[in-house]
Amino acid sequence: MIKRTLYFGNPAYLKTKNEQLLVELADTGEVKTAAIEDIGVLILDHQQITITHSVIAKLLANNVALITCDDIHLPTGLMLNLDGHTLQSQRFQSQLDASIPLKKQLWQQTVIAKITNQANLLQLYRIPNKLLLNLATKVKSGDSDNCEAQAASHYWKNIFPLFPGFKRFREGEPPNNLLNYGYAILRAIVARNLVGSGLLPTLGIFHRNQYNAYCLADDIMEPYRPYVDRIVHEIVRMNGKFLDMTPSMKQQLLGIPAMDVIIDDEKSPLMNAVQRTTASLAKCFEGASRKLLYPVLSPSF
Repeated sequence: MIKRTLYFGNPAYLKTKNEQLLVELADTGEVKTAAIEDIGVLILDHQQITITHSVIAKLLANNVALITCDDIHLPTGLMLNLDGHTLQSQRFQSQLDASIPLKKQLWQQTVIAKITNQANLLQLYRIPNKLLLNLATKVKSGDSDNCEAQAASHYWKNIFPLFPGFKRFREGEPPNNLLNYGYAILRAIVARNLVGSGLLPTLGIFHRNQYNAYCLADDIMEPYRPYVDRIVHEIVRMNGKFLDMTPSMKQQLLGIPAMDVIIDDEKSPLMNAVQRTTASLAKCFEGASRKLLYPVLSPSF
């Protein structure tokens, strides 16, 4: 069963009783409930939300990714469970002991999957993609030729025809704001499932920024980014250049965990697919497998 994503964008008081989340809405006094065990991601997006410590403790005990937003409604914090798997210590050790050649091979698979999904998304919108398809066949161990960056240069210049020469960076012009929001949700999903698979989201296979607590999440989310890009592309198509975040846009982006993807030739909600990816990564670290399981974005509607 896919876990629920709950979003709170108005003043509210969150408490708990009998393993249920109780939400008292400040404007009406109405109380709504949700089973904590059914929640996967919870987003707090208002400065006048009050949440009890008991709620936080129960959310984390159920491996819920708790996201907080700043005063301009962008995700700014992520809280995760510290004890997500029965074999956590063993898996931590296998992750720490992973060899450099293994990490390079895993990054090679990750880059190939990312570029392939980017190429398929371009094909979906009838945008030339031969350069990306060619690059996907040339990725070496560790991506020593930096095919990822070469692909990104072509991809971002073409993915949004309404914004010719678009440049992707966090503080850039729209639709960067929409990408930021979608990627933050995706990052939380990946980090949550890494913890659930008994892995440390801090220790990456490629990303190594000493100030980044989620290097491994940033690695593993790469092939999933084009799924976020697809939603943003649809938002741009419907709204043109008027891309200040609206509740409708947020609702579309909050659907990321439930969107269908194809993984191992089977249809699956993205959140469940990420769990299969992180489980396959744990097997790679343990030496039980050499293959990372990633979804393949369909190049057709």
